[in-house]
Amino acid sequence: MDHADAVPIAELLDERRSLLDVAYWMLGSAGEAESVVDETYRRWYGLSDAARQQITAPRSWLAKTAGGIGLDRLALPDRGAAGQREGYRTQTGDAEGARARLAEEVSRVLLTALDSLSPAERAAFVLNDVFGMTPDTVADIVGRTEPECAELADRARHSLRVQRSRPTTPEQHDALARAVRQACLSEDAELLASLLSPDATAFFDGGGKVRALIRPVHGSRQVAHSLLTLLARRPRTTLTTHSVNGRTGLVARYHHQVAAVISLNIADHHVAQVWVTLNPDKLRSWNLPPTPDGPGSHQSPSQQGDGWS
Repeated sequence: MDHADAVPIAELLDERRSLLDVAYWMLGSAGEAESVVDETYRRWYGLSDAARQQITAPRSWLAKTAGGIGLDRLALPDRGAAGQREGYRTQTGDAEGARARLAEEVSRVLLTALDSLSPAERAAFVLNDVFGMTPDTVADIVGRTEPECAELADRARHSLRVQRSRPTTPEQHDALARAVRQACLSEDAELLASLLSPDATAFFDGGGKVRALIRPVHGSRQVAHSLLTLLARRPRTTLTTHSVNGRTGLVARYHHQVAAVISLNIADHHVAQVWVTLNPDKLRSWNLPPTPDGPGSHQSPSQQGDGWS
């Protein structure tokens, strides 16, 4: 290393801690954060000496690189951050232990909420709101324009506010899910739109395996239109209610094979978010032979509904 490249040890440690924080908030796992930072430094030392010398702000370059790696990993299917989240705590003395534990618990609650966001929304929100990066830096990492990143962060804030709104009882959720199903069965766009929040959002996960919508759909009428288009009545197609993630959702089948699983987030007695899973890999467990407790298990008559024929 050239003497001009020497950096004080305090700055080195602070730099690494900052990168770990960015990666952890993006991915929600201490192990994944360490892996991202290790890869970031591998890319730094993979540059030629001449290339490194041309980087006038190494810390900014490292932050952008770590953010890009984190965003790539967020987009991986079945990453399972929610199920693999690990505690992540800075080294503190006994006097700060209680405060650190409280901060960790607050972080865990927010990280759980962040799991509901799309990768781009989560990255834009974390980089902008949590770390206060400049709009051009956020846009560079996320790969969108500055206005698009601002919109992503705003949608993320809205989604997080929705999750803090008044809770819905299981009975209310079940009734609204059944009403949504009935609106889809009758192909009633006005009725379906009335069951959605004005700023409802629908997400379609095709996993690159089917020709699904790539971007989220926003607005009650637009979401209603996209759902009715997706669930257009066809021979040998059925739409039933079924428990999805512990709450009543919808399951669409074609030739008795599950083709889509739809979960609903409800706030203030309206559907605020619709999550449509179309990725065949994620639907594989739904198409396994029935088991007593599995997703393909026998439904009670109250769960089955009338379906389409």
